[in-house]
Amino acid sequence: MPDSTYPEPVSINEKAAPAYRTLLDIISSVEPRIAEATRAELHDQRHSLKLIASENYASLPVLATMGTWFSDKYAEGTIGHRFYAGCQNVDTVEAVAAEHACELFGADHAYVQPHSGIDANLTAYWSILAHHVEMPALAEFGSRTVNDLSQEDWDTLRHRFNDQRAIGMSLDAGGHLTHGFRPNISGKMFNQRSYGTDPTTGLLDYAKVRELALEFKPLIIVAGYSAYPRRVNFAKMREIADEIGAVLMVDMAHFAGLVAGKVFTGDEDPVPHAQVVTTTTHKSLRGPRGGMVLVTKEYADDVDRGCPMVLGGPLGHVMAAKAVALAEARTQTFRDYAQKVADNAKALAEGLMSRGVKLVTNGTDNHINLLDVTASFGLTGRQAESALLDSGIVTNRNSIPADPNGAWYTSGVRIGTPALTSRGFGAEEFDRVAALIVEALKATTPRTASSGKPGKAKYVMADGVADRVHAEADELVGNFPLYPGLEL
Repeated sequence: MPDSTYPEPVSINEKAAPAYRTLLDIISSVEPRIAEATRAELHDQRHSLKLIASENYASLPVLATMGTWFSDKYAEGTIGHRFYAGCQNVDTVEAVAAEHACELFGADHAYVQPHSGIDANLTAYWSILAHHVEMPALAEFGSRTVNDLSQEDWDTLRHRFNDQRAIGMSLDAGGHLTHGFRPNISGKMFNQRSYGTDPTTGLLDYAKVRELALEFKPLIIVAGYSAYPRRVNFAKMREIADEIGAVLMVDMAHFAGLVAGKVFTGDEDPVPHAQVVTTTTHKSLRGPRGGMVLVTKEYADDVDRGCPMVLGGPLGHVMAAKAVALAEARTQTFRDYAQKVADNAKALAEGLMSRGVKLVTNGTDNHINLLDVTASFGLTGRQAESALLDSGIVTNRNSIPADPNGAWYTSGVRIGTPALTSRGFGAEEFDRVAALIVEALKATTPRTASSGKPGKAKYVMADGVADRVHAEADELVGNFPLYPGLEL
């Protein structure tokens, strides 16, 4: 196991600073606008409260690993089975990343090629379809591969692919676009239905999920979330799946860091319970932007066909960075960090609720808080998001259950603790964050459009409040420097 004293992600040593300055100078010699945008991004991240639940700060080793000549290699296929020659070093990178993933999460098999979360989910969906639809059909047709099918057999197989059922958490209840939202490819792939949450408590109702599963009988039950502020009992979800012979697929992209850090264990750890688990490698896992699929042995061969089934050429430099991030996540330092993420989320929730803010489910036990800004401040999510951004607080608007303002304007704002925890924030700092959020939003009122109707994206803030909150936010983050010593 890697050394448990791995450096914190926002630290920098005396060798790294000049290297990054040189890197920006090299970029500037070719396209100075890109170099300047890069400098500006670091400045903005240093001087704002980053509360977007899906963002974090990768370590400098992770960032540096992405800038290597592995980006120059084509490597379609998988370890030992490439469509290009000269991929022995990419094989090493992919094998190391998969090894760390399996050891970290206790998985039978890891597929580390997906470029993003949606790629990971598409790979998972098609792997399940290949295992449960394509392979039985090929055996029935007496064919060795899809290419051997007659046109009539192929038409039959396509019909079977297009007639499969899936259920997942609805978008307004906290699910993700890729869990069956109609405009997303996942909603077009399957005959799909969604389960929600209890209208009174906002909590997942397992009896209702079971009722839907028994009535609809899907091939796949998708669990996991992107804006649900509570934990899920995956043992119960697996029981429901087993009762109807469905596959349990869990999307843990948001909370993978809490699983890796052993904050979620037992029934709340999806890996021992689900046949297929997908994740991103950034967010709470604090790695490079990318995706990953963990499967039981039964699905290993299917998921390894992700390229060319769904994916194109894997990104060798990003797989290398995934390996570094996963190595970091296997340390005691990361476990301590993950526990702080959850503790800080509770502190933030308490700070908000003590100041009169309504939270969906009245709290949190993961890394997410979901504010009902319409009930609390009379604002849409879009208005609140914009007002907070003016005040140096970066969040994102988000639907809440049965949202009266829809998925674009929304009634909610989602905030998370992974990024600021990486910078060293604790309970005291997050209470100050709560106070700044409330101060900014209390000073914000909707602006009436010329038609006399409320302008959903328009608002006004009391004079001086945005500047004052921004200054206090800047002072707060100044106590926890981001990459100190790195002046660009």
